[in-house]
Amino acid sequence: MERILSDGTMLAGQFHETDSYRIRRPAGADSWLIVYTLEGEGYFRVPSGEYRCRPGEIGLLGRGVPHEYGTCKGRRWHFMWAHFAGIPETTLLPDDEVLICPMPTGQVQRRIVRSFRSLLEDSRERSAYWQSLCELQLRGLLLLVARQLTVELDARVAHVMRIMSERMTEPLSIDLFAAEVGLSASRLSHLFKEETGRSILAALNDMRLEQAGLLMLHAGRTATEAALDVGFASYNHFAALFRKRYGVSPTKYRQGQASSVHH
Repeated sequence: MERILSDGTMLAGQFHETDSYRIRRPAGADSWLIVYTLEGEGYFRVPSGEYRCRPGEIGLLGRGVPHEYGTCKGRRWHFMWAHFAGIPETTLLPDDEVLICPMPTGQVQRRIVRSFRSLLEDSRERSAYWQSLCELQLRGLLLLVARQLTVELDARVAHVMRIMSERMTEPLSIDLFAAEVGLSASRLSHLFKEETGRSILAALNDMRLEQAGLLMLHAGRTATEAALDVGFASYNHFAALFRKRYGVSPTKYRQGQASSVHH
């Protein structure tokens, strides 16, 4: 994979490009890419096909996905973008190579533009706490996308997903979620899997693992501290899930990722 984030957690910009603009990464990149089209039209080509990103749409390109993207032939593409290493809210979204999400006109689109402008300002100035400020904006953008995508979900499933995001570090259980939405645990489990394609526990664990990785890399937390911080009661359970997801132990991940960021 091509390494994009060599000196921080994110990079951002705003481009106005002709149809000669094209970026190819046959092996993918070590970061996510989020874009918002202001004018014109851009494309993403990935193994699953080609996707267009038009005005008022947010595009999200997955980490590690082989891709090419650029301006559509005969068009211009005015867009705002950010590369980021990963935040827990990505686990609220479908596991697609590319996600294109039309956003509602009016206040929502104005809010998106404000968020991207804040990203640009903070990432360029790099003053105190710039990375944390940028992450807050990114988390807000992804939550807006998740909310838009969950409009057609059962309201009870959408509510559970919001609880996961807002209370991820607290002790959570299927029984607690079931009580919150007024269903039996078995009925909620079936409904959640039917609507999202994942179990409740898998969705919650994915979010916690992503956050633990960020804490180890950017907050100086040890593997044990990160496991406790995100709500795992057992370090061994955390370590087993982490290794399954990332292919290395939490300690090796922390050492390897920290080395790549500082060199």
